[in-house]
Amino acid sequence: MLAAFARVASAQDMASVAGLADLTLEQLSSIQVTSVSGRPESISDAAASIFVITADDIRRSAATSLPEALRLAPNLQVAQLNASQYAISARGFNNAIGNKLLVLVDGRTIYSPLFSGVFWDQNDVMLQDIERIEVISGPGGTLWGANAVNGVINIITRPAADTQGLLASSARSGSGGYEAVRQGGTTADGVSWRVYAMAMDHGNTFRADHVARADAAAKHQAGFRIDWPTADGSLTLQGDAYEGGKRPASNLAPLMSGGNLLARWQGRLPGGAPFTLQGYLDEVHRDDVNAFRERASTADLQFSSEPAMPAGHQLLWGFGLRDTQEHNPPSPAVAFIPMDRALRWGNVFVQDDWRFTPAWQLTLGGKLESNVYTGVEFMPNLRLSYKHSPTAMTWAAVSRAVRAPARLDREFYSPGRAPYVIAGGPDFISEVATVTELGHRGYLASGISYSITAFRQDYGHLRSGTSTAPAMLINQIEGHVDGVEAWGNWQVRPGWRLGAGLLALRKHLDTTRGTPDPAGIASLGNDPQEQWSLRSSHDIGAAGQFDIAIRRVGALPLPQVAAYTAVDARFAWKVSPQLELAVFGQNLFDPRHVEFNAVPVASQIPRRVFLSATWRM
Repeated sequence: MLAAFARVASAQDMASVAGLADLTLEQLSSIQVTSVSGRPESISDAAASIFVITADDIRRSAATSLPEALRLAPNLQVAQLNASQYAISARGFNNAIGNKLLVLVDGRTIYSPLFSGVFWDQNDVMLQDIERIEVISGPGGTLWGANAVNGVINIITRPAADTQGLLASSARSGSGGYEAVRQGGTTADGVSWRVYAMAMDHGNTFRADHVARADAAAKHQAGFRIDWPTADGSLTLQGDAYEGGKRPASNLAPLMSGGNLLARWQGRLPGGAPFTLQGYLDEVHRDDVNAFRERASTADLQFSSEPAMPAGHQLLWGFGLRDTQEHNPPSPAVAFIPMDRALRWGNVFVQDDWRFTPAWQLTLGGKLESNVYTGVEFMPNLRLSYKHSPTAMTWAAVSRAVRAPARLDREFYSPGRAPYVIAGGPDFISEVATVTELGHRGYLASGISYSITAFRQDYGHLRSGTSTAPAMLINQIEGHVDGVEAWGNWQVRPGWRLGAGLLALRKHLDTTRGTPDPAGIASLGNDPQEQWSLRSSHDIGAAGQFDIAIRRVGALPLPQVAAYTAVDARFAWKVSPQLELAVFGQNLFDPRHVEFNAVPVASQIPRRVFLSATWRM
């Protein structure tokens, strides 16, 4: 099929083609990112293992939700648990309550203080509004704080000025889909705005014995963004509100609702130094009846600034405060004691990028962060990069990252009333990791760009349990994870690009001093030793696009899950400047497979085929 499309495309006027595959690799390598150094820089200059999912990557994929879009990053492990829930991690330790990955939406942290992870069914973004997703594998604690141990996912939406006019989009399959509508405009005095609404639904998944898992549900979400230009910067106000789930609620389809409101002011201090001041409020309600019954209210304030420095130095410093009020009434399976808890965090950080020659740059930074459980934690970071040429760079880094205790570590009791089988973790301390990385990225004149990173992550004080009854959560597992992650792109010809990615890792964990561990090392994650992916993006004349993605995920050890290969494909045709029609499919050559959990009771992830239409005015 690709060969046939190539012949068709070669007969067309390629100058009229406008799509992802027409972007040059030089343009892709100059994409500005902010997640590594805290300031805009070219991705080719970023001394970290960072992959950027662009807006066109998402548009030309078979993704219908944020977790599905994250499959495009070869440095992430993404496993679907059931109809709407996912386990997502970087560099291992993947499970349903993964806790070593920090996720932000426009600077707003979306992890739950219950377990330091993300409820992926609760956090959605209108895919058409995403400008890019910056995915860092490896620690980011100096800038982003505790819990950025194995990686950072920074989801950045488009400015309101880039989403003008009307957009309406729908994608439907036999087991659900979504509808979304957005309207944007600009006032006479230059204030840009947009409003959006979207609805999503999905049907039940089935076990291997064809029994339905009762995870069908629906969700509705709406929001807005306003951008005001000022004399020396800008002011942004944005917010979202959502509700979803089904009745009766369950852990497969919980009832959920909430909203957030964010304000960000970018300007200059009296001395001329640029600054960013951001605050947000976040309200979360989640009730799955049987386990988590969370009500959380969060207020967060962050400030950062770049003062003038001597030539060659770029200094970034800042501080932050966060307050969360948690309320968790007991369920039959779980109790958090105390039921009500005030959680507070504070931090201050400083980071200096010193370019001491045109080719060499040293980054040195540190962050102090306090929490109510362990007090103050220190997260230093040292990075050194060497620019061989404008198109090639080698970098190395040593960092200390921390995962501070969450309520699940200190205050988790099970079942929901005495006598307890698990009775909290009053002595639980922070998990720590010392991470060493060596990376190289470059661009070849033959149209190939590439990035490769080798890493070792040495862990201490990982979560475990006592052998006494009732069991308590303690820190008695240590060890290391070694791995390599690599990806690249090949510009075969104008309008046709191929991409590939590989992740290989080996975990070596054991209990300290050989003490028994009833919780099991396996509870720290179920990870494949290898996964790889291939992608092709092909423009067919001025109106057509054909995209195909193949991913191979290795077998999971415990519980055992067989390796699988999934093929997604999309064909789109621009009927007019306003209307685009598409047909796309997920898991096309496999009727169903399990991606996570014990096979007899796990959801079988099915093949799905969608028809979609997008209208722009």
